[in-house]
Amino acid sequence: MPMLDAYIPEGALPAEAERQLISRLTDLLLEHEGADPRNPVARSLAWVFVHRPAAVYVAGATAAAPRYRFIASVPEGQYDDERRAAIVAAVTDAVLDAEDGTHPRDPQRVWVFANEIPEGTWGGGGQIMRLADIVGHVIGDADAAERYAARRLADRRRPVAA
Repeated sequence: MPMLDAYIPEGALPAEAERQLISRLTDLLLEHEGADPRNPVARSLAWVFVHRPAAVYVAGATAAAPRYRFIASVPEGQYDDERRAAIVAAVTDAVLDAEDGTHPRDPQRVWVFANEIPEGTWGGGGQIMRLADIVGHVIGDADAAERYAARRLADRRRPVAA
């Protein structure tokens, strides 16, 4: 159940390029959360909210080239260091690809924040949705979802040796 807040400046991309980018971002969100983007149930839970800043300023002046900001949110346990790094790189590349050379290919113009929402605080459908609830909805197997969630959360919460 990934959610993405996509801050795409007005007019930064042609309409068709933006439509293709949003579709690609949906696939990337699901892939890097560990879901199959071809699964229609999983896909229906991947939402992208597009925000339209009228202007973005850099060092107090209007930016010469578009600046993008993406906030990817998933339930706790769905990202690890590898998945988090991969989603940041993949979103950055997808945005720069969507520009198709209209601006210098500068990854510093794309910022991606990969956030996990703490277990027990994701709300949907008027209730709290735990990781196991969401996974169970997608795969249709509550027992397998419980095992998956327990493993992912245990791995996520395991202390890292200094």
